Amino acid sequence: MNNFSPNMLKTFETCPIKYYLKYIQKISIPQKNSFFEKGKKIHALAHYYLRGDNIDKLEKILNNDETQIWKSLKTNSYFQKIYVNSEYNISCKVDEYWIGGRLDALVKDDNDYYILDYKTGTIPQNPENDFQTIVYLLCTDKIINNYNSLSFVYIDLKNNTNKLVHFDNNKKGLYIEKIKQTCTQLKNVQLPEEIEHSKICNFCEYKQICI
Repeated sequence: MNNFSPNMLKTFETCPIKYYLKYIQKISIPQKNSFFEKGKKIHALAHYYLRGDNIDKLEKILNNDETQIWKSLKTNSYFQKIYVNSEYNISCKVDEYWIGGRLDALVKDDNDYYILDYKTGTIPQNPENDFQTIVYLLCTDKIINNYNSLSFVYIDLKNNTNKLVHFDNNKKGLYIEKIKQTCTQLKNVQLPEEIEHSKICNFCEYKQICI
């Protein structure tokens, strides 16, 4: 049984060849750890902080840039709402397809729920239609049976801004159709024989081995 993650769906939509190399052939391209180090530190710190752990020692080992980012997140109005869960695996079934991912955090204010996603880099250019937004909202909607409102919040720590995407029945219908359409295409395409290259090699880590 396949459980399609936002990254898998986004990769397929962007470039089926990259999807084939990464997820079918399972070819892993090494990347510099420093590229991800900042994000990993902030996510870990946020998780410990939200669940009530003592993070004094962890805060002391942050560099100046990381300290500023952490202060920005800690004072964010959404981050200060009531804690529900963090670093939380979620999944649900849409038609015959399973989708899922891992939430940075789920918080609430009364019966209004917010999925938080912290970004130390950039947020998606089209947040409302990004697969991360779609998958996380659909899965959380299945988990929380009764709520007043449900929203996805991208917290842009680089620019100290928030991007809020509200969930409603109209979006739910559109999101379900997008998942079904993409997963059906992914399931039926004969990789790599019947796929068209997306011409984005200059920005792809698989450039050197691309078909």
